[in-house]
Amino acid sequence: MDEENIDIETPTVTKTDVAGRKLTCYLEYSLEANDTQYVVLLPVDSPVEIFVWPLDEDADEPIPVDSSVEIASEMFDLAKAVLAEKNLTLQRTAVMLTVAGELPELSRVEEELDPESEELMHLASFCYEQQEYDVYAPLDPLLLLARMNDAGGPELLSPEELSRIEPLLPKIEEQLFKALSGTQ
Repeated sequence: MDEENIDIETPTVTKTDVAGRKLTCYLEYSLEANDTQYVVLLPVDSPVEIFVWPLDEDADEPIPVDSSVEIASEMFDLAKAVLAEKNLTLQRTAVMLTVAGELPELSRVEEELDPESEELMHLASFCYEQQEYDVYAPLDPLLLLARMNDAGGPELLSPEELSRIEPLLPKIEEQLFKALSGTQ
């Protein structure tokens, strides 16, 4: 049997927020600690972030649009239309914005948006209310750390919970690296 043709299905879980928006993630790793099941999740669809260029002409960097603030429907619809031209579907999902569809194949070009910048791929630009916006997707996988609740659903960790399990993070990272690289 040809191993390349075997489709091993990775389990998924769905995070639902208070507004009823859903984010489906692959369950990459699970760890039991202190009678709690912690999981590392990888969104099924690609996370994206919208950045705005300040009106100040001296600004050299765009600023991320605050994800905790609801993006105006008109802005969302405009970004969705621009991304649809690239065969991507912008989605309001729990926790973050995502796009469904195949991201373009580009060489890994680092977009320096700030000194601690991660590598990002520029997907689209658009103007809304006389300001320029850009949509970027991270080139590296965005992993979420959560705990499973009694109903079997994932709940993102609060800062307090994250600090309590911080000593476990090196073990989680090591096991996750082994799992993702296929080593035992």
